[in-house]
Amino acid sequence: MNRPERILLIKTSQLKSIFIPIPGSKSESNRVLILMALSGINSSITNLSTARDTRTLLSLLNNDDKVQNVRDAGTTMRFLTAYYAITGQQKVLTGTLRMQERPIRILVDALRQIGCEITYLNKTGYPPIRTSGFRQQKSAHVIIPGNVSSQYISALIMVAPVLPKGLSVELTGKTGSKPYIEMTLSILSRFGVTYEWRNQIISIPGQSIGSTKITIEPDWSGASYWFAFVALAKKAEIFLPGLKSKSLQGDIVITEIMSELGVKTSFDDTGIQLSKIEAKPEVRIDFTDCPDLAQTVAVVCAAKKIKAKFTGISSLRIKETDRIAALQNELSKINCTFVQTGDDKYDLVPGDSLPAQAVINTYEDHRMAMAFAPLCMIMNVEITDQKVVEKSYPSFWSDVASVGVDIKYV
Repeated sequence: MNRPERILLIKTSQLKSIFIPIPGSKSESNRVLILMALSGINSSITNLSTARDTRTLLSLLNNDDKVQNVRDAGTTMRFLTAYYAITGQQKVLTGTLRMQERPIRILVDALRQIGCEITYLNKTGYPPIRTSGFRQQKSAHVIIPGNVSSQYISALIMVAPVLPKGLSVELTGKTGSKPYIEMTLSILSRFGVTYEWRNQIISIPGQSIGSTKITIEPDWSGASYWFAFVALAKKAEIFLPGLKSKSLQGDIVITEIMSELGVKTSFDDTGIQLSKIEAKPEVRIDFTDCPDLAQTVAVVCAAKKIKAKFTGISSLRIKETDRIAALQNELSKINCTFVQTGDDKYDLVPGDSLPAQAVINTYEDHRMAMAFAPLCMIMNVEITDQKVVEKSYPSFWSDVASVGVDIKYV
């Protein structure tokens, strides 16, 4: 029997001291799966992500269906577009209605320059699309804006080694989400691929992709919600095993951000211990390299009455939902305003008081559900769609229950 969609988290001011195993990184997992498919050689992968996005990618890579439905997985859509196009496979790539509103033109234009045949089946610049073949490489150099989704850039550099002439990707303007590009290059090197990143040009010669033995790191994005729980609890100490001070994931910056919001991170050889410290009354945060943390940080600031200035969040407009609009709507329910003050500049102004309960809409966005869940440290919180967390963190609600939060399915 399926559980109801809505979930009520009862106010719980103190957390049990407990170990919480964070799932493997879906960002790392999805890159490893694409590279393994390109190599045609089995690799040894430990701690592969259990996220729905990763399960979807793995399923699609392992079937011969002509129509590939990525559902709401943006990474899967972009990575498979490049993979199918460069490997000459005839596929139709589609997804949810929201996925069909998320742009893909910049990636398609680059792939067409290289020599791929790709057709839009509905609206130009958006899925669904058809990959029709790849006869010969027309260009070994593409130019792409650096401030667009890093997934476009990662998709291109992952397929670069299998191109006869290799590929140089030139980034123009400011490069956003740079750690994700660095992650892709680091994983490429684990598969034996050589590359050069000089100034704004990433150059990858044509070469074979080997096999590797790799353990996927726990997901720092998933860990960020536990920082929020600790920040908002009256008393809390949480241990997250497997997380290390040196990580491929840019979202490790949550340790620095949360040090200003009331959470101390202590590393040892087995993981990290989170404990409470004093928070600053005002903060300024640039999310250019870590946009997935913005929602979590916004909720913590609002709940702790910390005035904040946010920059680098323009990419949130084209995520699973318009995350900026979603934040503005839901933060207002806890008497907080989130207003644009300039080009990609926002002020978060907390209210003088907090309600006893809030009903939070998720907008079919996993991060909205998990970012607002820690509010249960100071009020009752109803989440209107508890199933959205399956996209990236399927065990989230059971982990929340394990720290002592009373959960009711309504």
